[in-house]
Amino acid sequence: MLDSALLDQLKTVFAPLESNIGLVYYDNGHSDQAELLELLSEVASTHSQISVQKSDLTIKSHASPEFYISKNGKPTGIYFKGIPSGHEFSSLILAILHTDGKGKFPDANLIHRIKSIQGPVHIRTFVSLTCENCPDVVQALNQMALLHENFTHEMVDGAYFQKEISELGIQGVPSVVTENSLLHSGRAQLIDLINILEENLGKAIEQESGIDKNLGEFDVAVIGGGPAGASAAIYSARKGLKTIIIAEKMGGQVQETKGIENLISVIYTEGPQLVAQLAKHIASYPIKLLEHRRVKHVDIKNGNEIVLEGGEHLKAKSIIIATGAKWRELGIPGEKEYLGRGVAFCPHCDGPFYKGKKVAVIGGGNSGVEAAIDLAGIVSEVVLFEYMDELKADHVLVEKLKSLPNAKIITSAKTQSVLGDGQKVTGLEYLDRKTEKLMQTELDGVFVQIGLLPNSNFIKDIVETTKFGEIIVDNKGRSSVKGIYAAGDVTTTPYKQIIISMGEGAKAALAAFEDRMLS
Repeated sequence: MLDSALLDQLKTVFAPLESNIGLVYYDNGHSDQAELLELLSEVASTHSQISVQKSDLTIKSHASPEFYISKNGKPTGIYFKGIPSGHEFSSLILAILHTDGKGKFPDANLIHRIKSIQGPVHIRTFVSLTCENCPDVVQALNQMALLHENFTHEMVDGAYFQKEISELGIQGVPSVVTENSLLHSGRAQLIDLINILEENLGKAIEQESGIDKNLGEFDVAVIGGGPAGASAAIYSARKGLKTIIIAEKMGGQVQETKGIENLISVIYTEGPQLVAQLAKHIASYPIKLLEHRRVKHVDIKNGNEIVLEGGEHLKAKSIIIATGAKWRELGIPGEKEYLGRGVAFCPHCDGPFYKGKKVAVIGGGNSGVEAAIDLAGIVSEVVLFEYMDELKADHVLVEKLKSLPNAKIITSAKTQSVLGDGQKVTGLEYLDRKTEKLMQTELDGVFVQIGLLPNSNFIKDIVETTKFGEIIVDNKGRSSVKGIYAAGDVTTTPYKQIIISMGEGAKAALAAFEDRMLS
């Protein structure tokens, strides 16, 4: 199942293990159990501290092969229903490392918030092994199970649980469920999951106790950990300035980018590899990295105070905003209500849920047309809706879509609302801009592909922005407010490219230093 090169790599990865790690399976007689045991045995073969064990408990469920991870004979709270192969193989490997206390963990303040969540917590995450966003959620919740004394988390391969998925109304992955309630569907980061669990389950411990939320004062605070933010921080640190990066996730959108072939001098790389290089470069300087944080607001009247969600705060003489952009939402009735139950943003992750069904793709740019082409190979019919009179995608893509027998294109269409029956999406309402008639079409799912939205909400009432939310900057990255700079996809700088973001980050840092010297 695992090739020799991968097994050799795992031997190196697991070399530091010190605890006895058990991969404890349930002998439930499932037809795929032999495949699970083969995978677990091969993983265990890479280190003497890892063993495959049979549980003393007999379970009646035969829905899927199952196992959990133990440390020195005690369950850790990490469970798997299904075989963690595909993208979830990394979740298994990291779960073993994290169980032994190895690898990267959240900082003390975040750990305190996790431990403060009201228990007991029993979470299941329904995944698809082809989903690229699912491992982030699974791995974050697995860590939370290790850190919280009354927390269990179970990865559930949805392929084995179609009936339960139908009963829960799940139409997208990852879907985070507690008991029989859907807490969240779609991509999420650790900070999102902490917020969701605090909101839904409450806090058992007053968070202020024993935690200093004043993070101090800095010369430069860089908000955002993508290419622009990394570049800005490195250039600031090289000037001898006390620098901090505040980031939801290191790498930002780049983390999700596949092949990168236009980063000059680097013939080919991929998002995760580039992010690892950025992190390594940042670590070579005395830069404080505060990850899994989201800025709530900036108070320029109080010495450029930056207040984070969760109550932490700090001050900085200069602020460089490099928060990038996120998927743009339609902003119409029904979109948020049916997220994960018919409304989706990732055709690769959620497309398999719509096999043999009819779906819509909203957006006629390259991403929308590519999504429609991909979905056409899975669904019975795909309908592409575009607001303009013509599609904006490259000609070759448009012609490919037009050649598909189960694809339909509707232009001059203004989407009005996503329709549903309270459990799932049933259709889409749109305005025909040429006839001014309100139209409806029956659908099982809606995939939104209308571009990116700048992550500027926390600052848009302070600095000048365009109607699209882009921060207006001059040719040196200065915003309309003294001491606040911006770089990358969050700004008006044209051409949203990695190499341009890196250059703009450096430029903003140099401008901040120049202004500091002249003041």
